[in-house]
Amino acid sequence: MNLTEISPMDGYRLFLRYDDGACGVVDLSSYAGRGVFSAWLTPGVFEQVTLAAAGHPEWPGEIDLCPDALYMKLTGKSPEQVFPTLPKLPAHA
Repeated sequence: MNLTEISPMDGYRLFLRYDDGACGVVDLSSYAGRGVFSAWLTPGVFEQVTLAAAGHPEWPGEIDLCPDALYMKLTGKSPEQVFPTLPKLPAHA
């Protein structure tokens, strides 16, 4: 799945649409004011979100989020559901 559309909403929320048809609103208010996301507290910064050429949401100052993590937050799916081959990958220390 690839992120195809993104729109900022009030209250640090994003409308997201993915190429598999999944779409809806994700609440990111718990990130606002924390670490690099402190920049969102400056009026107008959160609203400057764009869809980067690489397919992730990004803001001024090189702030970005993983589109896969947002997909899981939006759909409620686990990593194993989104990436079915994940448990089959060998893990080496």
